Amino acid sequence: MHADLRKRLVTEFRWLDPGPHSTHLVSDMSGWWHDPEILAGIGPALAALFPADRPTVIISPEVTGYLVGPLVATAIGAGFLPAVKQAEGRQVAEPVTWAHTPPDYRDRTLRLGVRDRHLGPADRVLVVDDWVATGAQVRAIHEIVDRRGATLIGTAAIVADCPTELARDLGLRTLLQAHHLDG
Repeated sequence: MHADLRKRLVTEFRWLDPGPHSTHLVSDMSGWWHDPEILAGIGPALAALFPADRPTVIISPEVTGYLVGPLVATAIGAGFLPAVKQAEGRQVAEPVTWAHTPPDYRDRTLRLGVRDRHLGPADRVLVVDDWVATGAQVRAIHEIVDRRGATLIGTAAIVADCPTELARDLGLRTLLQAHHLDG
């Protein structure tokens, strides 16, 4: 990755204090999406983390994964497949393979799904997200990939905020570690 992109990612990132009702700071990555050089560089930089693996499809979870995943897919000429979160009153009107996450950083358990018609044994999957802390959503997507018989290449993210052992288990490669954003 170019040192300039990494520097821009750090410069355009903010930790925000939402006030006395909150127990932690909130990450603000909006500067990343506003900066055209970062936007142009993210896809190729994340794709370069897996240079020889030739994924056929990128899978990313809602919400910010829907920004990052297509950038990577475009950079390498792969398809993009969204992993939807099941919400009350929201239905997907076709067969979907679902998986539950382990508790995430907010201690929530989510249900993620991928449309069956878009994922099968011929696919080579790279999971892409902006930030991996607990790996809960990534684990659920890995489970779906396995259940659909596709080949999992690994996971690419902009930031890792997780223990090294978890990153190894997820096949995670990143552009930054969370500690790079602390100052």
